[in-house]
Amino acid sequence: GRELGKRGVTVCCGGGGGVMEAVCRGARSAGGHTIGIMPGRDASQSPPNPWVEFPVFTGIGYARNSSVVLTGEAVIAVGGSYGTLSEIAFAMIHDVPLVGLDTWDFDYRGHDAEKIVRVTTAQEAVEKAIEMAKQRGGGAK
Repeated sequence: GRELGKRGVTVCCGGGGGVMEAVCRGARSAGGHTIGIMPGRDASQSPPNPWVEFPVFTGIGYARNSSVVLTGEAVIAVGGSYGTLSEIAFAMIHDVPLVGLDTWDFDYRGHDAEKIVRVTTAQEAVEKAIEMAKQRGGGAK
């Protein structure tokens, strides 16, 4: 998150704890902005982590993951459970640049393995995501 914030990238995530909270905390600590696409209708149903600057309450649970993916210019998948898996799938379906850091292996019968660029460090993930977003015509710095 800190690397993204230093580069002026706005972070959009699911707004919860764990990796989502860590990326938001890092981005905000470096002066970046954060958007949390929340699963519940309001803060009582899904309280955003304290580092989410702009929470968007959806009331649609995991279905919000398509919005998380389509809001960004690239996706960095870190570790994760089934929510992350669905975000990886949405990124592949919609051809959103996708970088994976210690995350799911996602290869459908020998297809689509090239759609996820695997990296080993957070800095490499940020550099790759920004590079791929630029190649796609995005505004990342």
